[in-house]
Amino acid sequence: MSTTATTGETPSAPDDQDLGAAGSQLSTAPVESLTGAPGLGVIGWARWFWRQLTSMRVALLLLLLLALGAIPGSLIPQSGSDETKVAEFRRAHETLAPLYDRLGLFHVYSSVWFSAIYILLFVSLIGCIVPRTWQFVGQLRSRPPGAPRRLTRLPAYTTWRTDAEPEQVREAALALLKKRRFRAHLAGDAVAAEKGYLREVGNLAFHIALIVMLVAFAWGQLFKSEGNKLIVEGGGFANTLISYDDFKSGNLFSADDLTPFSFSLDKFTGTYETTGPNKGTARTFQAALTYSEGAYGKDRKTLVKVNHPLEIGDSKVYLTAHGYAPVVTVRDGKGDVVYRDAVPLLPLDSNITSSGVIKVLDGYKNAKGVTEQLAFKAFFLPSFVKGMETLSAFPSLRNPVLNLEPYHGDLGVDSGIPQSVYQLDKRNMKEFKDSKGLQLRSNLKPGDTMTLPGGAGSITYEGTKEWANFQITQQPASGWALTGALAAIFGLAGSLFIQRRRVWVRAVRGPDGVTVVEMAGLGRSESAKVPEELGALAEILYDRAPGAPDADPDPDDSPDPHAVPAEGAEK
Repeated sequence: MSTTATTGETPSAPDDQDLGAAGSQLSTAPVESLTGAPGLGVIGWARWFWRQLTSMRVALLLLLLLALGAIPGSLIPQSGSDETKVAEFRRAHETLAPLYDRLGLFHVYSSVWFSAIYILLFVSLIGCIVPRTWQFVGQLRSRPPGAPRRLTRLPAYTTWRTDAEPEQVREAALALLKKRRFRAHLAGDAVAAEKGYLREVGNLAFHIALIVMLVAFAWGQLFKSEGNKLIVEGGGFANTLISYDDFKSGNLFSADDLTPFSFSLDKFTGTYETTGPNKGTARTFQAALTYSEGAYGKDRKTLVKVNHPLEIGDSKVYLTAHGYAPVVTVRDGKGDVVYRDAVPLLPLDSNITSSGVIKVLDGYKNAKGVTEQLAFKAFFLPSFVKGMETLSAFPSLRNPVLNLEPYHGDLGVDSGIPQSVYQLDKRNMKEFKDSKGLQLRSNLKPGDTMTLPGGAGSITYEGTKEWANFQITQQPASGWALTGALAAIFGLAGSLFIQRRRVWVRAVRGPDGVTVVEMAGLGRSESAKVPEELGALAEILYDRAPGAPDADPDPDDSPDPHAVPAEGAEK
């Protein structure tokens, strides 16, 4: 057997065309062409612009611009999500605010420039993928091209002589290549085979997945909704707009898009580390809910934990916060109950030291016969320790104490101006004084009562309930976005790690009547995998068509797939 390596002879033009045809269509990437240059007028400019827009480098550039354009949306308050912060920003930055308005930075995702980038990216990806997909389908329907005249000029090449008939060698090569999952067929005096189509499938899948992700994200932003609701144990929630404490949604969202369901908070449970350096650190937070789907759904029980939401249709119910709600009863001077409820207070620290306001709209008549409203500034310590009157020693209810400061006057709730339920506007309120003329305040334990002076009534601390805050989100097309992301990962992996390559096996009878077998391989890019694979195939085929005895036998009578191609040969 003999091994042939090519030398540095100058290839002829027909050979170049022959090798070019053999290596064509290993990829569906469009070929750069200078024909139809912009100098041809409007049509030429249009073609040139379309080629640039649908090129992959422009698609990547637009994707980068989209990512950069989203940065202001996360750093600057957005009018669609938090009007209050936008108003505060305008007051604090009187010079920047008008500039941001002109640039659309207060509504980045619905601005003209961001929408233009988004649409151009869609057009670029679709304009690039559609023709490449049709071209790839055409390649799958066609057969691998026939062998070039001179296989010696290919990057991987080997040859040997055998006593077997050329037809037997070609049949053995065809069976071998098909068994190795090559698409193979007889083409004249050679077998042409191709493998690695999943590379282009992965490439197309990656870019199609990008389109799916972009569509899913756009759909999700346009039709999304997000709201919060604070619920005290025993309270409930129905998924309607008026039930939310705060609510924001996408531009195309409507109230009819809300998933119909309701739930009630049966009990909230929180446990904490009791000893060690992590004392007071939360161990478990969970809310026991009873929920139903639709108007007439059956009641079901479930537990909602942190990062384990309740999922109903496209909606998810997350547990985001919790605290305490002291139960108080307020009576007037006659002893009649004018207010009884659990009042949620806002935590101030990790030990859930809390504060808030109790507002009683039905107050009492003062000495002048004028009806006044009552308010109590509340300060709650779940675990009160003597000597630590301003801080709770532990998050759980070990020794709860409610500190109250009473006021009377006009709360301003009838003015039509919205106000926070956790803050007290004292402009039209007066303090209750004790016998020494000082601000009246009292620390109450469960069951204790504070009597107000002047026959104003009393307030009793009955006990403590817990509250939980839930975030209800509705993000349509999130499943499509996840599917697109996974498809993009697998598609990218396929396009990076799978190599598309071609193999040719030629068997012809030489001048001396002995069959000459030539094998050559060509990949899309120069890689050691093509020669290695060709060597393995040649070794198997050599066993089926062994070499013929030579006058001067080669010491190593086996095919060598690592022949060096001629200088300037096609890669």
